[in-house]
Amino acid sequence: MAEIYFSNDAANKEVGGIVKHEQIHGVEINVESVALADAQARSKQNPWSVRSLQLYSFCLLATLNSCINGYDGMVLGNINSMQPFWDFFGLPQGGGSQTGLFFSIYNIGSIAATPFVGPLVDKWGRRWGMIIGAGLIVIGSIIQGASQNRGQFISARFILGFGVSISATAGPTYVVEIAPPSWRGAVTGVYNTFWFMGAIPASWVTYGTGLHLPDSDQCWRIPLYLQCIFSSFVLIFSLLLPESPRWLFANDRRDEALAILAKYHGEGDPNDTIVQLQIREFQEGIALDGSDKKFWDYSEVFNSKSNLWRLLMVFLMAFIGQWSGNAVVTYFMPYALKSAGVNDRDTQRLLSALMTVVQFVFSLVGASIIDRFGRRTLLFYGECLFVIYFAIITALSSQFSDSLGGFPNKLMSNAVITCIYLFGITYSVTITPMQALYPVECLKYETRGKGMALSGLFISIAGFYNLFVTSIAQVNIGWKYYYWFIAENAVAAVIVYFVFVETKGRTLEELEEVFNSPNPSKASRQRQHAEVENGVGAVAA
Repeated sequence: MAEIYFSNDAANKEVGGIVKHEQIHGVEINVESVALADAQARSKQNPWSVRSLQLYSFCLLATLNSCINGYDGMVLGNINSMQPFWDFFGLPQGGGSQTGLFFSIYNIGSIAATPFVGPLVDKWGRRWGMIIGAGLIVIGSIIQGASQNRGQFISARFILGFGVSISATAGPTYVVEIAPPSWRGAVTGVYNTFWFMGAIPASWVTYGTGLHLPDSDQCWRIPLYLQCIFSSFVLIFSLLLPESPRWLFANDRRDEALAILAKYHGEGDPNDTIVQLQIREFQEGIALDGSDKKFWDYSEVFNSKSNLWRLLMVFLMAFIGQWSGNAVVTYFMPYALKSAGVNDRDTQRLLSALMTVVQFVFSLVGASIIDRFGRRTLLFYGECLFVIYFAIITALSSQFSDSLGGFPNKLMSNAVITCIYLFGITYSVTITPMQALYPVECLKYETRGKGMALSGLFISIAGFYNLFVTSIAQVNIGWKYYYWFIAENAVAAVIVYFVFVETKGRTLEELEEVFNSPNPSKASRQRQHAEVENGVGAVAA
């Protein structure tokens, strides 16, 4: 049991330098960390104070980095159904390898950025990482919208991918490091839900331009120009953000780190229990001469069993998140709807636009329950449901072929569309909040920048597959491609159940003990019984 130090003498008695607990009559609960439960119970932290609201605004600005990705995912999927776009660049009708490569160069740009991302956010800080990434995205967006040939468009997509790789590392890292440990899951879980805050305007803008400018190049140019809006906000207002306290502490700027923690986590009190808990853990867990100071040194990511397990979690989260079938409801939803008998392009774009709104609402639900149910539980049940959805979609889609002239009846077509929507809803609840949160939680400070860069690499590789292979598969084998998602999600459910580590209810530094255990997955599921009384403290029971 961890030693817990109280300042309330009425509740404690010191014996031999260790505080013993007496006369605590509170609520008995099961917790992952008694120390954190104790600090939370005695902290003056108020989630609705002016300083907490300021902290939320900082996190909100950082989440705009997720909007950038969401806008791109939806705008590319929708302009893919616009005839003027195909005609202008001479793309083959309906997709294929040329279309897949045309779009997936974005992921190649992200992969190319990998060696530079970790050192950049470690050397210059999380804040400047967001600024540099946003600047590249603004440049790429302008070139993309103004492209006059394939070469310019491909170059713009490469620059966009490069910039997004930086912002997608710096953004969630900033949020998880500046958020108080008691709210980390909910606050950081919201980060990836803002993917839809980018996707929603993209889907409705493309729906509007496709409806009112159907024969003009502006139907696809306008949405591409507008891609720079979110990154422009990040570029300008990130200059006003405080830096991550963990980055400041690791770079020997301890007074600044304490000041930020006191102001935004302790209501201005540097002696607040939550503040002091984090400072003690910074002292124990963050090295001033760690590998994060050596831009060339990736060895610590791989040099121990615990670090390899952390990297395994990052790897699995990236591929499971990308290969669960989300490409079907983002980039290639028009093709999926066509296979369900929906051939009108305006209807395809409308259904796609409605999907983004529904998914955003349910992703917020997922973020709100992630700390209650845990990361591993939500992922497991999500993967099981994905298997069921794709089994139904595959069975019904197999009845459709051009020779039959569409689905035999409207009911069957609607059933497929319903399953596609159910997949999108479940994905939003179980995976969307996890994609930015879980990798950052699993990585310790010294490897967080480089580890998140590797997470971006894994996501880019998986995303390249989604864009390149899915484009070809949708054209050549149609519904048979859905068998892959049935198999992948079934395997993923088994992996999540037996391998994934539960990270809820612990500070980032406390997870070190979990990953150092012989079986981190099993250790993470062990809970302690504690008695908690607000304003007094907590004690292991």
